[in-house]
Amino acid sequence: MNSNRRTFLKQSTAVVAGSLAVNLVGYARNQDHEIIGHGNYRYRVNKEWGVLDPAKTPVFNCHEMVSDSKGRLIMINDEVKNNVLIYDRSGKLLDSWGTRYPGGHGLTLAKEGGDDVLFITDCGYFFGRDSKWHAQSGGIFKTTVEGSLIFSIGHPSTIGVYKPEQKFMPTEVAVAPNGDFYVADGYGSDYIIQYNHQGQYIRHFGGHANANPDHNLNNAHGVAVDLRQPNNPKLICTSREDNSFKFFTLDGKYLETVRLPGAYVCRPVVHNENIYAGVCWSKSRETGKRFDNSGFVTILDKNNRVISNPGGTAPVYKNGALQQLFQEGNTFYHGHDVCVDEDQNLYICQWNANRTYPIMLERV
Repeated sequence: MNSNRRTFLKQSTAVVAGSLAVNLVGYARNQDHEIIGHGNYRYRVNKEWGVLDPAKTPVFNCHEMVSDSKGRLIMINDEVKNNVLIYDRSGKLLDSWGTRYPGGHGLTLAKEGGDDVLFITDCGYFFGRDSKWHAQSGGIFKTTVEGSLIFSIGHPSTIGVYKPEQKFMPTEVAVAPNGDFYVADGYGSDYIIQYNHQGQYIRHFGGHANANPDHNLNNAHGVAVDLRQPNNPKLICTSREDNSFKFFTLDGKYLETVRLPGAYVCRPVVHNENIYAGVCWSKSRETGKRFDNSGFVTILDKNNRVISNPGGTAPVYKNGALQQLFQEGNTFYHGHDVCVDEDQNLYICQWNANRTYPIMLERV
């Protein structure tokens, strides 16, 4: 089992009975409305945004969030009473649906014929009726924004891409302008698998067995298509245990690594000229090891240099190399995803965070 998940499995059973009182623990660690971040990317913390009655609309792990063409904020979590929550920007709940994704982890929005569609990634980890965590093969589900299933993608062994014994526990999907989509098998075999818009296999790359280790991925937790240079599109792949993003061409050729020492980054989110990412763990200054109930947010500019770390230390470069990053304060439990709205406010989903709802960071 992935070491990241082992930590989660041990901790989560202690909080699975989450009630409103437990939920509030997550909000007691820092005073609301503090200002965090650096340079021109500073934010006021709002932990009251989007908080719902957990007896009626519970969450377990708030994994990812996207903004649709109507400006609504759509979030995936692994609570099967309501896998998908749809908010307006004020934090009011507009709709909820979904009971079939016990490992609801990744959420990606794409356009198809002028309509919004979703790619939901179920990573395969689920909390059973026996109050224990279990693992099974995951899957990809393409749906409408109302939740109607369009098609699904299962274990790649069914089409001869994987051997039957290879794990398939995907964590993320990214969609290219031509409709091709890329599946990050981040809790499974660490490949990036490319399919066409109809779900037909094209190729896969990454994994662990490349002659050049730069081509390997180590916890390929996230993937995104980078169109900041329209004539030179790229694929950004997370190698979380390496504290880095790795860049590839859209046909899987390795380009470069952007190292983010001390930042266990989740998926890259490209917005305008920047990359945003939740950081799921920070390292201890004393031991140099990652520790639980930690994390922050990191923001990279158009040159892939870190320019702000809300909830973390200010970025410092020496001789062109980014120095070790650390958590600062206690704003976040395991930052997992960042959603950016049209006013450049941020919404942070957190994993293993005592069933808390997303935190809003208001741009100042």
